Amino acid sequence: MIRILAVDDQNKLLQNPSIEELKTTNIKWYWIDISKPTVSESAILTDYFDFHPLAVEDCLYYLQRPKLEYYEDHSFFVVHALDPKNLETHEVDMFWGENFVVSFHLVDIPEINQLWDTMQRVKTISKIGPAEIFHKILDKIVDTYFPITQQIEDQILSIESNFNVSDQTVIQETFTVRSELIKLRKTIIPMRELLYRITESKRLPITNKKMVYFHDVHDHLIKLSHMVESSREITSEIRDNYISLNSFRMNRIMKTLTVITTIFMPLTFIAGVYGMNFENMPELNWQYGYFTILGVMLSIGVFMILWFIRKGWFKDN
Repeated sequence: MIRILAVDDQNKLLQNPSIEELKTTNIKWYWIDISKPTVSESAILTDYFDFHPLAVEDCLYYLQRPKLEYYEDHSFFVVHALDPKNLETHEVDMFWGENFVVSFHLVDIPEINQLWDTMQRVKTISKIGPAEIFHKILDKIVDTYFPITQQIEDQILSIESNFNVSDQTVIQETFTVRSELIKLRKTIIPMRELLYRITESKRLPITNKKMVYFHDVHDHLIKLSHMVESSREITSEIRDNYISLNSFRMNRIMKTLTVITTIFMPLTFIAGVYGMNFENMPELNWQYGYFTILGVMLSIGVFMILWFIRKGWFKDN
């Protein structure tokens, strides 16, 4: 689908004019949005605009990293939009020239649709140009990162508040959140680098007055990157705490088993000695031998328990 929005030299908004009308001299600037294009619609990039073949190739094949490329009469940008449902990355390619913006994307991008609807209702179109359109697209795409990042922060707070070392779902949820943070980071960091290049560029048609808006988007991405890094640190702490507490529980269990085993070692030795059934064992024929041995075994067990208590072995159990 190809949508066209143009402004003539009288600052009149023209909605969906034909490609041929854009060639007239009274067009001040225009924005063409190409969404889910067919093969014939994609051909407009080369047949009408004659964009650089490398830029067209980046549009049609593979997922490109956010970047900026300069060409003779236009600049080429790759930005990433995120699907909030599965954090899948969608590429948005943009060509920015002196009097035009061409956005190209293989899937439907809600942020661009919202901007398109807004632009059709704008009353003071004279204050808007290609730079403003380009900024608004970037701004809306970056703004969608915030709810996703904040939702992940809420998940982390929920994990912290309901933390229970005996609940195995804690570590599963933590690793799920960490994988989502990695996806976010792989999008936000390259976008932050792209905005930095834009704000430092001397070759783009952006005045100092308009550059402030791009600095604002860059600041948003810096804030987002800090939020992601902070969330990653918290999940690392949750993971480490879970492992440490599990190790502590295992040590307590092993300590308890060691105490029990140690108490029964001399008792097992005595039982083993008198279970050998040799004929020349006088104690076996003693009338009170059985009760005496039981008393000795009980005394040894009680003594060892009291001794372990005195040594503080039961304080942590």
